[in-house]
Amino acid sequence: MEKARGFEVVTRWQGKDVALPKRQTARSAGYDLEAAESVTIAPRETVMVATGVKAYMQPDEVLMIYNRSSLATKRRLMLANTVGVIDADYYGSPETEGEIFIPLYNYGTETQRIAKGERVAQGIFTHYLTVDGDAPGLGGERSGGFGSTGRQ
Repeated sequence: MEKARGFEVVTRWQGKDVALPKRQTARSAGYDLEAAESVTIAPRETVMVATGVKAYMQPDEVLMIYNRSSLATKRRLMLANTVGVIDADYYGSPETEGEIFIPLYNYGTETQRIAKGERVAQGIFTHYLTVDGDAPGLGGERSGGFGSTGRQ
């Protein structure tokens, strides 16, 4: 059976007790992503939180990364990019192997500690649409990791 979509542990985190994302309830839309290691985030600081996982999906799908509401309301932490977009071709990226990182920004006044295994974001797989005349591959091949699309 061909794989349609899912998560895998990236090579550098294999054997280090990294959990694959999962939905917490039967009707949850999002898969909770956990921190692969503990980090500290000072006030007004952004930290790239490693998850240790990568996502595979169909060419016309995307994994959208959203903040967990409890982090925003209780801990004053938010995604620095507000919504993350994980493209299908990020999987296996030469620079990062497609590892998903969560850029958390501390907009509060107290230092926050994220513990290894703490849920830091949620990902939702979805299809996307393209415009008339669009052709796959017009943008070339992905050559980098986080924030690399369109980089020269």
